[in-house]
Amino acid sequence: MPAPDARAVADGVHSAAIHLLRWLRREDERSGLTAPRLSALSVVVFGGPLTIGALAAAEQVRPPTMTRLVAALEADGLVVRETDPDDGRVTRVRATARGRRILTAGRARRVAELARQVDALSDDERETLMRASDLLERLVRRAP
Repeated sequence: MPAPDARAVADGVHSAAIHLLRWLRREDERSGLTAPRLSALSVVVFGGPLTIGALAAAEQVRPPTMTRLVAALEADGLVVRETDPDDGRVTRVRATARGRRILTAGRARRVAELARQVDALSDDERETLMRASDLLERLVRRAP
């Protein structure tokens, strides 16, 4: 049997990724944050400290939109704005310990829910899924 073409594989992976993220998003609701706030917080926790402009670019929104999101996260005690020590004109957004805890707890809930489902798979299926996740990570790292 010939291997499926790249477009068919890409279509299947794309569809599965969307369904997986939608399913796991239910766990995010327990954080008490809106999806845009949670997403911005995630970028700050894993990629920060960042300027508002860099954060807006990462989230694909305009800087004024990100300014409002950051203000809300700041009001909730999840991020702080700090002056860059090397350039006093630059302000960076950094996650607080509380912000990191909320994000870490959310990730733990999503992973636990997914692990419950993965546990029902056979050993061979789990091995296949692990290899597939490794391949996906490799693809993402190569992407521009």
